[in-house]
Amino acid sequence: MVSRCQPAAFVPEVYGVYTNRTNPTERSTDERGLTVEILNRLNRRMFLKGAGGTVALSTLGAGFGLSASGCASDDDPPAADEEGMQAVTNGFGLTVTDSGVFEGRMNYFRFATNEISWQPAVNVLLPEDYFQNPTRRYPVMYLLHGGLQDFRKFHADDDIINLTRGRKLIVVMPDGGGAGWYCNPKSCLFGKKNWESFHINQLVPWIDANFRTYAEYDGRAVSGFSMGGFGALKYAAKYYGHFCSVSAHSGPASLRRDLGAVLLWAEISAKFAELNGGSLYGGDQGLISMDNPVERLDSFGYSKRIFLVAGLDADSASSVACSRAKASRTSGTSCRVVTSSGARCFKLTSTA
Repeated sequence: MVSRCQPAAFVPEVYGVYTNRTNPTERSTDERGLTVEILNRLNRRMFLKGAGGTVALSTLGAGFGLSASGCASDDDPPAADEEGMQAVTNGFGLTVTDSGVFEGRMNYFRFATNEISWQPAVNVLLPEDYFQNPTRRYPVMYLLHGGLQDFRKFHADDDIINLTRGRKLIVVMPDGGGAGWYCNPKSCLFGKKNWESFHINQLVPWIDANFRTYAEYDGRAVSGFSMGGFGALKYAAKYYGHFCSVSAHSGPASLRRDLGAVLLWAEISAKFAELNGGSLYGGDQGLISMDNPVERLDSFGYSKRIFLVAGLDADSASSVACSRAKASRTSGTSCRVVTSSGARCFKLTSTA
């Protein structure tokens, strides 16, 4: 897909043009167009920074007052079919084997993929005006479920349709395995369970190719609950160029806390509920460190928004991550703690 929106590499260049001119009215038509695109980029980034998950949607809703402006494309995704469902194509290793639409906005797809031994599915919740504005593009939030759950969790249990009503964003809710821990496991004794590759290498580009998204860093957020909270933090750190915002709700931020108790639980649950006797990491300390969010604080960078929600106990994994962040001045990260409605919220922001 070739977009007429300028890539991220143009941002410093345009700021240079804008600030070096003594008379803003001297800017050429092309420069004004690029400046508008920068404002659009900042606008959608602030939109995603307003909140990151369903808890944030309900508690920080004021941050979603900003709208995301659209951008024309030379190769738009397929239009809606006659049932009001987004028409899609196969690609990026994914072949659609089943699909449907529910309550007008929830698009369901099931795939055949060489990364998972069975056929995983995804719910894609579209904004209410998606089909009424065929040239508009939207930011995307990837919402990851917890252990022993699947892609239907937020639709069936959390009223995600009403929680996002009026929000100008696309919410993608994929399967992540009952105990897949959003990893490519070291070993699986029956078939493939490469959830990380399925999400990052296949699903993200497939979504961008088939829906009117902002296919860029400032256009994506990732959020998750429990096991999905770990997955969100891991993806935001490991694939730091993919997501501008991350929200983890009761998700372990350190695999090594409590002398490795979280890692042990992840290995045991995956062994029996997901990998048929296999192992997530097989004792490989290098792989563990690559996936461990608190060991990759510098990967979050200076511009990423981080929102953590945990219980009130001081032993929560998010508390560990927050303490580590406050102590790590090299990461340029500070932490503000807010206690509300029986939960402790951690907002980590740049000190640079």
